[in-house]
Amino acid sequence: MSLIQIYQCLCDETRLRILHLLQDGELCVCHFQQILEEPQVKISKHLAYLRQRGLVESRRDGYWMIYRLPVRPCPELDANLACLHDCVREIPVFRRDTDRRARLRARLAATSPICCTPAKPKGKKKALVV
Repeated sequence: MSLIQIYQCLCDETRLRILHLLQDGELCVCHFQQILEEPQVKISKHLAYLRQRGLVESRRDGYWMIYRLPVRPCPELDANLACLHDCVREIPVFRRDTDRRARLRARLAATSPICCTPAKPKGKKKALVV
């Protein structure tokens, strides 16, 4: 991963917010929706962008996609994530995201689901008999 690729990823507020949230552990797409108050399609596009460039990793857990920072980030990414962590402390939108994540984490700890929205099973729909 080149430094230019990293900076291209960091030049968007939504992607910065996503990376900031992932510094505290993995999250499901629906968690990002709740915290960032953005539509699923927007969040998924940004997560796909970050994943394609190696800034996040994903795994499937049942019906849900779970995202996290790379287990072994390159030194350039690691340095920029540390800078992001230090730089956003005084920016209201990032503080609000951190607070929302803490509330979400407490709620999930109390109920222990993997995801906060029930998944709808995929499969064949039953034909309507008339």
